[in-house]
Amino acid sequence: MSVKQNKILIFGAGVIGSAYAIKFIEAGIDVTMFARSNRLKTLKENGIQYNKNNMVKSIKVDVIDTLENDDIYDFIFVTVRYDQSESALLALKDNQSKNIVTMINNSIGFSSWLDIVGDRLLPAFPGIGGQIKDGILYARFPPKALAVAMFGEISGLMTERAENLAKLFEAAKIPYKITKDIKSFLITHSVFDIAMISILHFENKIIDEKTARTKKTAQRITFTLKTYLRAIQKAGVIINPSAFKIVLKCPNFVLDFFFMIWLRTNMVKDMMLPAFANNANKENVRLNMDLLNFLRQNGVVPQERKPRNT
Repeated sequence: MSVKQNKILIFGAGVIGSAYAIKFIEAGIDVTMFARSNRLKTLKENGIQYNKNNMVKSIKVDVIDTLENDDIYDFIFVTVRYDQSESALLALKDNQSKNIVTMINNSIGFSSWLDIVGDRLLPAFPGIGGQIKDGILYARFPPKALAVAMFGEISGLMTERAENLAKLFEAAKIPYKITKDIKSFLITHSVFDIAMISILHFENKIIDEKTARTKKTAQRITFTLKTYLRAIQKAGVIINPSAFKIVLKCPNFVLDFFFMIWLRTNMVKDMMLPAFANNANKENVRLNMDLLNFLRQNGVVPQERKPRNT
């Protein structure tokens, strides 16, 4: 099966889905997006509008709001938030497409997803970010050294469909890596998200920029990150990528300094914008809740003491 013959459905028209759609369309791949409400109307009228080099551009895309069971695609990419994952997969339960790629954070593993879509599931992670503001996509593609698309079979085996997905990414010039332990990767990544995003909220409110830049905030990130990394290790999760183990060996003051720098970036400013922050916090709360349940089921209770203020 050549890349040109692939027929792709992107289920979810937010940042991730829109950014991937652009990449695939530019590579000449047959792409359809599933969207609803205002986003559906915008895509039909204007295509995907996106910012490139401070200029607004647009690319046409086929868009639907109804999916029949016999509408078959080579790959369905599910690009919704974690807290929306089960409802999205339930919408795809009876569709006859054989490969469902969940480009979604995950802090517990795949039991509930497998119960819905079975062995059609191919877990992945997008490796990009950004925001949609006034209908315009502002995508962020981090350097390859920091983040790439990750995917892998739950079994850890290399399969024909994994090879075909790799070819698809290559055609679209999307940096990727195949991992033999996608569960550990996603749980490890969730720990980083939980540590960094949850700190930007206090009592369900977004903290102000001045507070975000303090040493105390950086210390809270360091403490939460190390606490959760140790907890998932005790629960039998392998830290993946293994390079992240250096976080546990790194002195706190070094991590504090790193996070103080990170907290001053434009990326963090974007994360504190209400339109982004509220949705990110909804996802993060669910990730954290499920992670804590996963840890308790494995006999692990994360350390409760507070970080030492200096």
